[in-house]
Amino acid sequence: MAKAQTDRITSTLSLNTPDAVEWTSEWMKLSEQIKTERLRIEQGGGKSNIEKQHQKGRLTARERIDLLKDDDAVFYEIGRYAAFDMYKEWGGAPAAGVITGITRIQGRMCMVIANDATVKAGSFFPMTSKKVIRAQTIAYDNYIPVVYLVDSAGIFLPLQEDVFPDQDDFGRVFYLNARMSARGIPQITAILGMCVAGGAYLPVMTDTVLMTEGSGLFLAGPALVKAAIGQVVSAEELGGATMHEEISGTIDFKEPDDPSALAHIRKLVQAMPDHRCVSATKFDTPYYREPLSAVVPINTSSRVYNIYDVIARIVDGSEFLEYKQGYGETVVCGYAHIGGYPTGIVANQKKHIMKKGAPPQFGGVIYKESAEKAARFIMDCNQKKIPLLFIHDVNGFMVGKEAEQSGIIKAGAKMVNAVSNSIVPKISLIIGGSFGAGNYAMCGKAYAPDFIYAWPNAHYAVMGGAQAANTLAGIKIRQLERSGLQLNEEDKQKLIDEIKATYDSQSSAQYAAARLWVDEIILPEETRERLIASLEAVTQNPERFSRRFSTGVLQT
Repeated sequence: MAKAQTDRITSTLSLNTPDAVEWTSEWMKLSEQIKTERLRIEQGGGKSNIEKQHQKGRLTARERIDLLKDDDAVFYEIGRYAAFDMYKEWGGAPAAGVITGITRIQGRMCMVIANDATVKAGSFFPMTSKKVIRAQTIAYDNYIPVVYLVDSAGIFLPLQEDVFPDQDDFGRVFYLNARMSARGIPQITAILGMCVAGGAYLPVMTDTVLMTEGSGLFLAGPALVKAAIGQVVSAEELGGATMHEEISGTIDFKEPDDPSALAHIRKLVQAMPDHRCVSATKFDTPYYREPLSAVVPINTSSRVYNIYDVIARIVDGSEFLEYKQGYGETVVCGYAHIGGYPTGIVANQKKHIMKKGAPPQFGGVIYKESAEKAARFIMDCNQKKIPLLFIHDVNGFMVGKEAEQSGIIKAGAKMVNAVSNSIVPKISLIIGGSFGAGNYAMCGKAYAPDFIYAWPNAHYAVMGGAQAANTLAGIKIRQLERSGLQLNEEDKQKLIDEIKATYDSQSSAQYAAARLWVDEIILPEETRERLIASLEAVTQNPERFSRRFSTGVLQT
């Protein structure tokens, strides 16, 4: 086990212990499942649709991104699981028909948003709009340049009522285009296929527009124009690249094909000024190199582990300056560097706390003292303008007479208030459970984290599966008994098991990622690299580090 006594965490973890061997084996199986799911998602609309795209002389969205990014750069995908196992009645929409993520182009961190024309011709499903808006919001908040690779037939009409009208639907995309432009965040669009109807506004609302020959940009295509006003016109004459270059003047550059357009984008990015406000310092890799899969069990609800062992394998040099080390120990707080970026860490401790003369405190539970400590630490990081990393494995706040009389609600409100008003960048990482108000206090999705990631073992819900199943089953059993049906113990247990299976499925990492409650499912071994890239992305907005921090009224 580990204990933070000096700047370097002391970890005595052995890979040969029964726990480490068992956990590593379980993680290998789960990691293979995730890799298989990723490959399936990355096939988009399938081989036949990929072939059709190639027959048109066009690349797929992922092929375009590979050409666009630097050769040695990683594309850190965001929302890969969006719409996972959704829209089955329409044949599904892998990755919601759009690929989004951050990567380096000419050394500059950029957000890329690329329609996948192999999925229903790049049409916008409800989750497509939400995914694009999420990527734009990350870029907006952090001054990240955006490159749009457009190849879309517009709104998926059978679901238009869930795509078109609301605040976080299709129209919000153009709203954010305008807001980013006004804020001076560079946006470049390449039209590499169809750009139809309302979607035609997107490229024209960005700073620079490129278009390839054979592509189309129009509010209404030839068939709709004929139906609406009886005019017969070819696609090229109506909205082809030559027309928009020479007659309408809508585009800035015409290119013959995808590779030429992507090469041109790289030149445009190279010409951008660099306004990054924080640069990484030189850094050491973690002192402890054992894999995180040997540190954390898959089922963290029934197994205990030490959060210091996790932190030691994430932070530079395994060095961690702990805040209020002996107080409120079920939440661990402290300062570290990750990839050379200063970071304040707020993490749930899953090891039970036993102190002489004091009642035990259960790991994963936020007590009054730990909530107050965390709130004070979050405020301190905001005063110092240090980005925050929240590592979730939280059951919730402590309940019971003693907890209520101690003022747990006031303490929890302080922590939630500090998170809500935090002005510094925030990254959340769920490595186990993230339940109830604990999710809120630890900067869940409702609290606007700049990035929120989950390991594939994560569960995300109002309460754990066992508690929820017993509560819901109890209600159902009483309803059945009131109607005159008497259940034996076997029937009751079967009902509990069925409810628990459904609840567990709906609180899984895949379910959350499909609905963009988390940005991406990452494997434990990908964690440090992903956090470094995210910290680079969130340190590009000078305004964020000059804002005034205030919490308003705090209950005392």
